[in-house]
Amino acid sequence: MIKTYKVMLLPNNKQQTKLFQCAGVARWAYNFALAQQQENYKQGGKFLKDGEIRKKLTKLKQTKEYHWLNLFSNNITKQAIKDACIAYKNFFEGRTKFPKFKTKKRTRPSFYQDTAKIKVTDTHVKLEKLTPSKKKNKQKFNWIRLAERGRIPYGKQVKYVNPRIVFDGLHWFLTIGVEEVEQKHDAYTEGIGVDVGIKSLATVSNGMTFSNIHHMPKVKKLEKQIKRLQRKLSRKYEMNKVQTEGGEFRYSKTENIKKLEFLLLKRRRRLKNIQLNYTHYITTTLVKTKPAYVVMEDLNTSGMLKNKKLSKAIQQQTFHEFKRQMAYKCAWHGIQFILADRFYPSSKTCSRCGHVKEKLSLSERMYRCETCGIEIDRDFNASINLKNYVQSIAQH
Repeated sequence: MIKTYKVMLLPNNKQQTKLFQCAGVARWAYNFALAQQQENYKQGGKFLKDGEIRKKLTKLKQTKEYHWLNLFSNNITKQAIKDACIAYKNFFEGRTKFPKFKTKKRTRPSFYQDTAKIKVTDTHVKLEKLTPSKKKNKQKFNWIRLAERGRIPYGKQVKYVNPRIVFDGLHWFLTIGVEEVEQKHDAYTEGIGVDVGIKSLATVSNGMTFSNIHHMPKVKKLEKQIKRLQRKLSRKYEMNKVQTEGGEFRYSKTENIKKLEFLLLKRRRRLKNIQLNYTHYITTTLVKTKPAYVVMEDLNTSGMLKNKKLSKAIQQQTFHEFKRQMAYKCAWHGIQFILADRFYPSSKTCSRCGHVKEKLSLSERMYRCETCGIEIDRDFNASINLKNYVQSIAQH
């Protein structure tokens, strides 16, 4: 089983400059490979393998114009070319859209590190060829400090998978996969059903309820700050709007606009981190109860977003992220993760007698059964039905 770790880096100014340069080299190599594939296709040629494109790049490195590529790790360009070829192949096999050229403005800076060359300690990570010098005092430049101590496993027996250095607009991160053994508990409790919604993010069949974090004063205050900054930034854009000779409008960015953009990015990132942290807290809490299985609904989120009145509230809840975290954390601990059928009537079914209602409006927060007369919270009722979903599958 491969477990992925994401840890923030704390590079100094010189190291940060070098990291941006490495990301630029990866972007250039990706665009070079994509251009080669397109040119080859126009001339009627077949798909070029990444090995053929790398041979062309090796010849370019020998020229004076592209000699600067030798200052960077060969593995950066090698993996970027491979990524471009995979993206190009996926398009012709119908899996993705046609790959676009990467731009400095719209592309997230990132690059690859070789698994054999990267070294991790308790506090630092060593990257390949950040400095061309082989002197011991200069080699310290290759070691970048980690923000979290002892987070990533290290040692001779540890095997790393696909290490990447990524910039998210504020900070640099190291994402790295580690091969680990699957954990199994000695004793599991009974299974649980988890119903996700807007009023409460998660209602569990064992009685646990996790409220909507967006109703908290802390989050509401942050959302108000973001709205105000967006309005302020919009006014600044309008003040600096310039009309070109062709009649089109463009925005000239001043220092004040750049400061506002950075401040807005920090607020948005803070809100996102609060949401992500809360989701991690819920999923980890549920996994620690050691259930035999976890059942969740396979929600049609894209269809739910068409509801104009509730689209924002649904989007804020990040149901897909909740399901993703639940799935991989269950896999880590040897817990069976089950997705109930999309058309399974978990909310309309009575958890006591099994009667199914024909209609159940969203405003009805209490489930009242017409057959047995039970009155129960609709979300809690749905979670119990999801827990019993395994039995209904076994009967059919």
